[in-house]
Amino acid sequence: MLRLFGVDGPDDAWVDLDDESLTARFGWAHVTTPIMNIERWRIEGPWRWITAIGIRRSIRHADITFGGSHRAGVRLDFHEPVRVGPFKPPALYLTVDDLAGFVEALAARGIPGTDARTPGG
Repeated sequence: MLRLFGVDGPDDAWVDLDDESLTARFGWAHVTTPIMNIERWRIEGPWRWITAIGIRRSIRHADITFGGSHRAGVRLDFHEPVRVGPFKPPALYLTVDDLAGFVEALAARGIPGTDARTPGG
């Protein structure tokens, strides 16, 4: 099903995080933003697969999802909306293989966040 979005394998869906910026690619869609533009992160999920898999845009909140899994993902809220194709979402949902490692790397860069799956999160 992910082939519909241009994802044939791991080379087509990835996140690169360094000290300057975050770049995410999901098939034919991609986004790049400076680290300083990421306001906070929040782990969420699980979701129904039909609402989580692929590239999605929320009508209600205008956020974008790059989703390869329905189990869990991280929401990145931006100070300023970023360009994803013709849209400028205020937030981006990403599903990554190493969710704990990814949010640990965000926290190490001074970006606050929470795990909404845990009580009190």
